[in-house]
Amino acid sequence: MKKFMMFFILMTMLLNPLQAFGAPSGFDGGVNNEYQYEEIVFITGKPMKFSGELDVKVSESRSGDTETVKYTYNLTDKDETIKTKLTRQITLVTEYIERDDKGQATAQTTLRRYSEKIDIGKDKYVLEDFQFSKADVIDKRPASDFYSGNLEGRKFYKLNRDEGEVVVTISGGNVGYENFWGSTETQIINYYITSKRKVTDEENNTEMVSWGGSVKAEVSDSMTKRLVYSENEATLSSFYGGYIRTTNREMVSRYEYDLPRIRDNIPDSKKRLQDSISLSAKMVPRVERLPVPKFRDVMGHWAEEYITKLYSLDVFDESPNFFTPEVPMTRVEFTKGVIRACDIRSSMEDDKNKRSSRRKEPPEESPFKDVQVEDEDFQYIKQGLEKNIIAGVSNYLFDPKGSLTRAQAVTILIRALGFGSRAPNPGYYTSFSDDDKIPSWARDSVYVAREIGIIQGDSYNRFNPGKIMTRAESSAMLVRFLEFLEKDLQQDYRENIILYN
Repeated sequence: MKKFMMFFILMTMLLNPLQAFGAPSGFDGGVNNEYQYEEIVFITGKPMKFSGELDVKVSESRSGDTETVKYTYNLTDKDETIKTKLTRQITLVTEYIERDDKGQATAQTTLRRYSEKIDIGKDKYVLEDFQFSKADVIDKRPASDFYSGNLEGRKFYKLNRDEGEVVVTISGGNVGYENFWGSTETQIINYYITSKRKVTDEENNTEMVSWGGSVKAEVSDSMTKRLVYSENEATLSSFYGGYIRTTNREMVSRYEYDLPRIRDNIPDSKKRLQDSISLSAKMVPRVERLPVPKFRDVMGHWAEEYITKLYSLDVFDESPNFFTPEVPMTRVEFTKGVIRACDIRSSMEDDKNKRSSRRKEPPEESPFKDVQVEDEDFQYIKQGLEKNIIAGVSNYLFDPKGSLTRAQAVTILIRALGFGSRAPNPGYYTSFSDDDKIPSWARDSVYVAREIGIIQGDSYNRFNPGKIMTRAESSAMLVRFLEFLEKDLQQDYRENIILYN
């Protein structure tokens, strides 16, 4: 669970960026790729771009409830004619409290160690004190984890030992998500800078000069996976082509600042610098070839692309020769497809290992009379039930071979997202022309699914809740669900917040 937090950056992030989980480094608005890190520094009252090396080391307690992250920066401003250097070491400790009864977790982050020195020409800024606190809450959903946090801090720097001081007050927060298809975290942090320094004029008179300014930093780190179809260039081959999965990571940042105009260390009381600076960095994509589907009954079918995508992703593991796209999708097949699409198999493996270590305990019992523990799909049904994705047709029956309806399919997908609570208060209409035909247990899910674009009405604007879904239709709905995890969430957590597209 804790890998979904902003602090969970892998130890070898800079050397192996494709393992990163979409979390900005530190709280300074900086961006990085495999080769360098860069950020804008405002401590002098003038924006200066520093770049260089960033090293991140992560360690976890044996109990798994504490995470320690150490950031080490070695930066310079290569564009300046004066000599510059920034060294910084920050160690953050995060303690987690699991709230399994609520399907959530909370995290409290504090500062364990810090040191920072900034050399700009003859001026030396030394961080004397750093107060920092951050708290997060994570909502653990089967398809995607969503989290949000708030932070407060204050940095106190000494200038040339006794020539002045700079205080940087920090406040802000972050929002993010992570799922099998990607992750995005966006931080919005406000800095208020106050500076005081002794200035000596030509007549050797000394006075204390002060100024204040503000900076708003917005930085977003996204990791996304994309499926791209690649034709086979060879004519005489056993297959026509197949899918490539590419993993991409990109960071974008923007600083908006309001600072005084400073000349010879004297701020202008009437003129201000108000502008913005943007940064960006991309990692080298990772490329994976996926299994090649060879179904003989889907070529030219309207759902061919959907079906072959899901087969390549191991969502379906049918016979490689026939898919039978017009046959009704069963409840167990769809449940299995959703579990695999959300990549919940890792937790199934953990559960399997736990069972093997509990051989002396009483044998496991199935929650449904028509599903046996020995059934090959039992673990998928069990996982779906435990994660509140599925429900039985009655208290004791699941009806695994029963045909899947549109209302059932949509309800399963929205439950996987945990979005049912996004529906309005009872008494609303879904805007479908057959609204009165939608069962009460599916109404919230149908409303939300239309709002987020997973479903739409037919040519008569009907939802058709009781219609039996074919395997082809189910494939199309599953792919749209995956596209929401892949693209729509990033749009909401990055573009809509920081890029304003």
